[in-house]
Amino acid sequence: MDSLLDRKKKKTKERERPPPPPPDFWVETSDSVSQICRFDSNDRLTVKTLHDSRPIYQKIVESFLNKFFPYGYPHSVNEGYLTYTQFRALQHFSSAALSVLSTQSLLFAAGLRPTPAQATAVSWILKDGMQHAGKLLCSSMGARMDSEPKSWRILADVLYDLGTGLEVLSPLCPHLFLEVAGLGNFAKGMAVVAARATRLPIYSSFAREGNLSDLFAKGEAISTLFNVVGLGAGIQLASTVCSSMQGKLIVGPLLSALHIYSVVQEMRAAPVNTLNPQRTAMVVADFVKSGKVSSPADLRYRENLLFPNRLIEEAGNVVVGQPIRKAIKKPQKLKELREAFPNEKFLVNRRSEKTYMLLEQSATGEDALRGWLVAAFAAEMERSSGRGSGQAVLHEAYEKMERVFPSFVAQVKAKGWYTDQFLDGSGVRFAY
Repeated sequence: MDSLLDRKKKKTKERERPPPPPPDFWVETSDSVSQICRFDSNDRLTVKTLHDSRPIYQKIVESFLNKFFPYGYPHSVNEGYLTYTQFRALQHFSSAALSVLSTQSLLFAAGLRPTPAQATAVSWILKDGMQHAGKLLCSSMGARMDSEPKSWRILADVLYDLGTGLEVLSPLCPHLFLEVAGLGNFAKGMAVVAARATRLPIYSSFAREGNLSDLFAKGEAISTLFNVVGLGAGIQLASTVCSSMQGKLIVGPLLSALHIYSVVQEMRAAPVNTLNPQRTAMVVADFVKSGKVSSPADLRYRENLLFPNRLIEEAGNVVVGQPIRKAIKKPQKLKELREAFPNEKFLVNRRSEKTYMLLEQSATGEDALRGWLVAAFAAEMERSSGRGSGQAVLHEAYEKMERVFPSFVAQVKAKGWYTDQFLDGSGVRFAY
């Protein structure tokens, strides 16, 4: 009996005994790597590798990806980021090499020996003058850069190469050194503003997990790496084939062509998801033709980066951002349009095979899509029936838009388009 009681008491004590403390370390295994993790006396986490069976080439590749690509790549970015990054690296390489040649030519044209101190002095004088003027001129065009960041990014590099080309040619006219070099820096100043202003929209197009800062940091790391490589290549060229003006005139245009080609391919790879006139027209045109909405990734290689303001017939040849006095010639017509679209934040006027669309000050991307659909349907009805533009056609097109718009805008949002804003770049809106 006593032994039975003793056994019960022993079991009760065992149940009441607190569980053993957890170990102060743990082992994490990922692929071919095992690591031991523990907290030290100051509650700092320390990690020590126990086993790493990866081949050396894989270690190098993964180390490179960790340093120059966003965390979680490729799943943390949108489609096209690798293509964008490859051509971005090529762009910075060719640009850095070209800058070495231009600096050398500037020094020769000024009659200076190519020492770092004198190069800095020349650059400082020119930068504080014409380059700042170029920056001020370009900074006033920020709204247009929001609307067409790709086109402006390409223009920035064209301006940069134009300025660099003037510097390379400066030894041919040493008596005009300050004028030529100053004009070159003026173009470079505009290029700097345009490039910096369009950087954020481009990076934003790749961010998928709120990782914009990581994207930006890794992009700058790649730019820095290939700038250094390009500078080395430029120094080598400057001391060999480009030591003469004839060599610069051959190699310079080749590097410039490579530079512009790279930035064009960069921009074509970026799936920008904001609605501007060109992208909105393409989305509407695809929907009218096929009933389906294209995604930003679908449209990126179809965008016209050279002439972004082109009109698309299937979308109604819409012209947006015009003042009322140009879009609507007669006061009576304005009154009729207000009556036709009483609760809308847009006005649509068909004239001479074009559609002039006016947006209210607070109009969003959805309002622009509604107006664009009306314009596209009206143009389609005119082509199919042979009727001229008039209130009856606009009224019929508006009713058709109302029927299809809920499913249309649902598809637009599902494809990843940002509909809260419409970036037309002109800043021309009307207010009642």
